[in-house]
Amino acid sequence: MASPLPLSAETPDPGFAELIAARPALSLHAQDGLLVEEVPLARIAEVVGTPTWVYSAGTLRRRARALKRALAEAGLRASIHYAVKANSNLAVLHVLAAEGLGADVVSEGELRAARAAGIPASAIVFSGVGKTERELRLALAEDIAQINLESVEEAEMLSALAASLGRTARVALRVNPDVDARTHAKITTGRSENKFGIGIDQAPALYARLAIMPGLAPVGLATHIGSQITSGMAAYRAAYARLAELAQELLARGLPVLHIDCGGGLGIPYRDEPAPLPEALAGAIKSTIGPLGLPVMLEPGRWIAGPAGVLLASVVLQKQTPSRRFLVLDAAMNDLIRPAMYEAWHGILPVSAAAAASPLSPADVVGPVCETGDTFTRGRALPSLHPGALVALLDAGGYGAVMSSTYNMRPLAAEVMVDGARFAVVRDRQSQEALLAGQRLPPWESD
Repeated sequence: MASPLPLSAETPDPGFAELIAARPALSLHAQDGLLVEEVPLARIAEVVGTPTWVYSAGTLRRRARALKRALAEAGLRASIHYAVKANSNLAVLHVLAAEGLGADVVSEGELRAARAAGIPASAIVFSGVGKTERELRLALAEDIAQINLESVEEAEMLSALAASLGRTARVALRVNPDVDARTHAKITTGRSENKFGIGIDQAPALYARLAIMPGLAPVGLATHIGSQITSGMAAYRAAYARLAELAQELLARGLPVLHIDCGGGLGIPYRDEPAPLPEALAGAIKSTIGPLGLPVMLEPGRWIAGPAGVLLASVVLQKQTPSRRFLVLDAAMNDLIRPAMYEAWHGILPVSAAAAASPLSPADVVGPVCETGDTFTRGRALPSLHPGALVALLDAGGYGAVMSSTYNMRPLAAEVMVDGARFAVVRDRQSQEALLAGQRLPPWESD
């Protein structure tokens, strides 16, 4: 998250109409209130309850197509591998698979989810600094497109494993270009002090070694410099230029470089901050890596999924103290942790059209979890909302449900997909019984 805004921003927040206008899937009707595509959120709340994640299939398709179009118009031979960590719901993955997207996974669970959603193994890339032997065995058994190696030690482990199984793993070397993406410190990944990748000065020797290690077939280079990058293309250009120079050096040595994995990280405007368009990213790739004539791979996550989702919540109560007004929701930091973890800003809209037109006053929007950090925003201009009133927290489709927990023994929220005038539950609300399932007393305490 680039230059995180404090929970109480100094500049005026965008109004309800501005927030809706900037998000094509949303509309506000006088009688039905706030809609996602053609479905009133009030109807979803009535049928499914709250808190509930609501995803727009149309938004997923629209953004996937916009990125593909930008890359094609730049003349790039490109494949897109959606970063499953942003939102791993099977329905989300299935929609993107139908759009021709592959997957970038970082765990066995994500790999299995991608395959279950219909993404072919030949379109899956496995990233991450701590792949276990079990995970690598699965990747080899599935014969996925590429494993991105992040260390000498990982290369040695994979080589031994692949050779013992009589397999050959297609690998790319993830390079850390030591570029500051000017994003939140917790989600920057391309600086030398970060845990990710191989230092660019070490890469030539290790790549040459990969070419002779049993069980490995080096096919290219990879990088990823961070998440929620909104500061422009300078960091991308710097990283890609270094990667292009490295690729030229390897090719000059006669080493195989079949493609370049450019990673992801393109940011979205949560508030009203400027955010680069996919055309800008495509231009940065074209100007740096383009002259090599190599195919490229991209791994977007948040840019595709973030704007496709909202967190639908109900007001539990409105609490007034001598100094502050609190709106207490039935959603909490265990559902959407980004404000607590990153001081992230999310738009908050009343679902009722009448409420949206009512007088506004500052309110702190909080959850019921026993932490002061369970705060979505402070001093936000919102109407008076009675218990049971509905609100939607915007741009929650990426790094929302996937980062949820059951802290305070709160069940995981339901997930719903909207497609035009249709909606369906795509993940059931966790039951209270399921929270205790699998737990047991030790034998000496069970009497």
